[in-house]
Amino acid sequence: QVQVVESGGGLVQPGGSLRLSCAASGSILSMYTMGWYLQAPGKQRELVASITSGGITNYLDSVKGRFTISRGNAKNTVYLQMNSLKPEDTAFYVCAADAAISENVIGRFWGQGTQVTVSS
Repeated sequence: QVQVVESGGGLVQPGGSLRLSCAASGSILSMYTMGWYLQAPGKQRELVASITSGGITNYLDSVKGRFTISRGNAKNTVYLQMNSLKPEDTAFYVCAADAAISENVIGRFWGQGTQVTVSS
C-alpha cells in the first residue's frame, strides 16, 4: 500500500508565505503525477497545482504567479511554495500521488491533508 503524508500548514498573515511538503512511501514501482487539492466539506476536491514526472505543471487560475509546485530530490516528494497568501487561500490542502503499485496498475493515493489559514 502507499502512504501519503503532508506537512507545513499553519496560520500565516496575509502577504506571508508557507511551504507545504508531501511525501509518499510504500510499495511504489513508479511515481507519476503528484498534486495538491483543496478540500471543502460537502464539495468535490479542486486541483490547486499538479506536476507530472516530466515536470509539467498545472495551476488553479487564482494561484498562478503566487504558488509554485516542485518535485523534491527524493523521487516521491513534492512541495508547494505559497507566496503572497490571501485570506481566500484559507483551506484544507490535500496531497495526492499517482503511483504504479504493480504492472499497468496506477492508483491515486490521498494524504490526510493539512490546514492553511491566512488571517490577520
